[in-house]
Amino acid sequence: MAYIIDGKALSQKIRLDIKKETEQLKNQYGKIPGLAVIIAGEDPASKVYVKNKILACQEAGFFSVHRQFGADVDAETLIRTIIELNADDNIDGILVQLPLPKPLDGDAILPFIDVRKDVDGLSAFQQGLLLQGTPDLISCTPNGVIELIKSAGKEMSGKNAVVIGRSNMVGKPMAMLLLRENATVTVCHSKTENLKETVKNADIVVAAIGKAKFVTADMIKDGAVVIDVGMNSVDGKLCGDVDFENVKEKASAITPVPGGVGPMTITMLLKNTLQSFKRKVGASL
Repeated sequence: MAYIIDGKALSQKIRLDIKKETEQLKNQYGKIPGLAVIIAGEDPASKVYVKNKILACQEAGFFSVHRQFGADVDAETLIRTIIELNADDNIDGILVQLPLPKPLDGDAILPFIDVRKDVDGLSAFQQGLLLQGTPDLISCTPNGVIELIKSAGKEMSGKNAVVIGRSNMVGKPMAMLLLRENATVTVCHSKTENLKETVKNADIVVAAIGKAKFVTADMIKDGAVVIDVGMNSVDGKLCGDVDFENVKEKASAITPVPGGVGPMTITMLLKNTLQSFKRKVGASL
């Protein structure tokens, strides 16, 4: 039976540390970190995510701004809003909630975010720093995954790691972060041949493809660490990309859905916003 990695507990611990540091910085500089969240449309999941992010900011002692737009908003309005927030000294991080309603193109809008305020770590600049091995504001979900693996006391150096999924948001930065931990990394995707055999050889598996229960027990090596980034709805219930009930019998450690990676994503967002703020006021990073 696998050790269940509790993302909620780890997240609460890190958020408490962030709150304490924010209070110290407020006393020292008379300012607090600020996060702006931009959302367009009425996607229920997106609205829940934004609500949780704003609540997390309040709990951490951050200043937050919530800019809500209808699904019919045009790109120019969103870009103008981003430019205004770029110039706002009270704002240290800017987040555009994805996905945007069609026909809006996130790839055409996100580059307008000041790279120093790109707390989602999705800009070419921030991802380029990660690729070079000198990361600054790291993509939130992959960064949270690394913290979860470390919290379970699992070694990454020298281990075979497989990332299933190659998105710019998770898969690619996840591979780079595992490389930084000296793992040997393979990225699998829809065109991968012999995927099952590749995953079977992995000491660490990170599933991030958005297919419910795609990773089954017969794909997992005994004693592997399995991190489930997926968030899917099946018959009204949340489940991940991993067949949790069966895989947990083979893995040495595994994250549940919900309660695993999800809470850590928002926590890393707070961490990045705090880092951006500290750079602005000249505090040691």
